[in-house]
Amino acid sequence: MQHFDVIISGGGLVGLTLAIALSRHGMTVAVIDPADPQTTLATGFDGRVSSVASASWRMFETLGLADRLRGDACPIDRIWVSEGLSGGALDFMPDADDGALGHMVENILLRRALHAAAGEEGGITRFQPDKAVSVERDLDGVRMRLASGAELSASLHVAAEGRNSPTREAAGITVARWSYPQRALVTAITHARHHENVAYEIFYPDGPFALLPMLPGTRSAIVWTVPERHAPALLKLGEAAWLHEARKRMGDFLGDIALAAPMQSFPLGFHRAARITDTRLALVGDAAHGIHPIAGQGVNLGYRDAAALCEVLVEGMRIGLEPGDAQLLARYQRWRALDAMSVTVMMDGLVRLFDVPGRLPSAVRRFGLSAVQRLGPLKEAFMAEARGESGPRPRLLLGEAV
Repeated sequence: MQHFDVIISGGGLVGLTLAIALSRHGMTVAVIDPADPQTTLATGFDGRVSSVASASWRMFETLGLADRLRGDACPIDRIWVSEGLSGGALDFMPDADDGALGHMVENILLRRALHAAAGEEGGITRFQPDKAVSVERDLDGVRMRLASGAELSASLHVAAEGRNSPTREAAGITVARWSYPQRALVTAITHARHHENVAYEIFYPDGPFALLPMLPGTRSAIVWTVPERHAPALLKLGEAAWLHEARKRMGDFLGDIALAAPMQSFPLGFHRAARITDTRLALVGDAAHGIHPIAGQGVNLGYRDAAALCEVLVEGMRIGLEPGDAQLLARYQRWRALDAMSVTVMMDGLVRLFDVPGRLPSAVRRFGLSAVQRLGPLKEAFMAEARGESGPRPRLLLGEAV
């Protein structure tokens, strides 16, 4: 039986980031993932991108991941939020000394960078493609048998398997969840004019239209939220007709546009686990919470989980505690509960606020955006949230090793 400090189920963006962080701080980690890397890393650009908030990017810099993404990550120098094309607007533009608000990166390039970095970590052993067929957790530790026949043990099991986490379900952790009557249409476009590193979030009564800058400067990703009932018709449109509909929502400021990626659609929903720990178990990322992509904060919540859990475990082991010690898991639960709750409730509130149809609600929203634009402290608070800099932050998010 092979023994590790931590076993992580799930080798996605958050799971591998956590594994690299733990390994860099001297822990041994097993990562188990059923996905075949020959498939997940061989695909081309599929239109899916991630917004890496500035706090998360500092963690990437500390872990050496940012260097692997140089030339692939587009800085977000400005965020423009508006009610339609001509309504009230919020213009988030930091001071020159503050650096970018975040970086836009293709998901496939993030996966490749994490895969390469994990492969160079002596403390990480990957079992992929593989999956657990039996798991035992008790006060003495974690024991696991894999489909490949490998037998593992550890002090702590971390579930990073996504929103349908089987580990969370097996632990009997209840989840509050609901679906929005919307779908996200995801693709990318090329355009004649440079986007100037600006991210746009344009709100309409039937859902927001996000235009996200990518490299090179004449390429942007689109995340277009539409009512569920309209999605099939929009997906059936030919390229010219689809681009015509998109231009109605984004205007002509980028000049001529063309599709640059396949068109995909995803159902939208909210979920939040009642707790994120159990005996010898911690949840991170979408296994713990999932939100609407309205502000691109979903994966960044997961990075905040990873940074906090890493700090708790490293500090605990320095004073002689095991990673799975109940005291450490209680600290992780307390640390992440309030932050995750505040962000998930805020994002859900924004979805519902901008989903109210009618001229009066629209006028109220336009007035509210204009008011926030004029109120410095409130605008700074919104900008801090966009950067991932609200609340007590783990050291990795400050750009410091634990």
